[in-house]
Amino acid sequence: MYSRKALPWPESQKYSHLCDLAGIERLVSFQVAFLTITQGSTTVIWSQDYFVPREEVRLYVYRKRATPPQAEEVAKPVLLLVHGSTVSGRNTYDLQVPGGQDYSVMDYFAARGYDVWTVDHEGYGRSSWSGRGNSDVSTGALDLAAVVPFILQETGAKTLNIFGSSSGALRACLYTEAHPHTVARLGLSALVYTGAGSPTLEQRRKKLPEYSASPRRKVDLAFYEGMFNRDKPGSSEDTVPKAIAAAELPLVSEVPTGTYVDMCANLPLAKPEAIPCPTLLIRGEFDGIAAEPDLLDFFARLPTKDKQFVVLSGIAHNPMMGVARNKFHFALENFLKAPL
Repeated sequence: MYSRKALPWPESQKYSHLCDLAGIERLVSFQVAFLTITQGSTTVIWSQDYFVPREEVRLYVYRKRATPPQAEEVAKPVLLLVHGSTVSGRNTYDLQVPGGQDYSVMDYFAARGYDVWTVDHEGYGRSSWSGRGNSDVSTGALDLAAVVPFILQETGAKTLNIFGSSSGALRACLYTEAHPHTVARLGLSALVYTGAGSPTLEQRRKKLPEYSASPRRKVDLAFYEGMFNRDKPGSSEDTVPKAIAAAELPLVSEVPTGTYVDMCANLPLAKPEAIPCPTLLIRGEFDGIAAEPDLLDFFARLPTKDKQFVVLSGIAHNPMMGVARNKFHFALENFLKAPL
């Protein structure tokens, strides 16, 4: 079992972490990572870092909410955000763009009363890599299966909402299929089902031998810039890939190839018939991966009648990082607030 005061790890797995609270820095040694409070223009968002073990892998978990947790409080609605193939969880969903507003999905939902979490999957960001495998979609689902019980214990919630983007949507699907009793609502963006009609995957398959031969691939500023210019130049600001590079490259110069291999060679991975909870599908108008007919096929197979399919105009593959990201916020927030 987990504890709010300390994670039940052996002594060899304790770590020293830097605390930054109200401008005071101090080094502490305990089993939960460091605590930060960040000051915005109108709100204070509390945050905390953790490491959760999955076998020998240390999974970095990041949490944000409007205020620190209090003993005996009523649990806030919990939102777990699942990242895609290239950028880690924290730097996807808590991206800080100089001069930009509302890029942090975590801040947006924390300010609206949610207890917001994300995880760096194995081999991404601040999480460790076992040195085996390529952190494919099924491994990502196992990461979620390790993290969700910890989140539920920490928050006191019985279920949580999950949102995943791109290959993160596939990870979220596989997790939900295996653990449906833990998921209240499922949000999916830039999902690929069979891959039919995807021009991006058609091009990516040309490099499948390269991705299959190595567990990791190089990333740099040029790669991030290509991500945002691939589908529709101008649908995102030039400052976004620069902000990602500034946040990611001090942590990693390579990321796993597993989700690329899966999306090029192993689709379909998700089974919509096995997802019973209310589900939202979001597609950006210009997304080159998530073809609309493919998504409509997935949507029709969902057994729940509580489902929504939304196309967001002016948006490409990364809806939370586009110029029109307010449309993404609106779609996800209204889905989460809808009565069950």
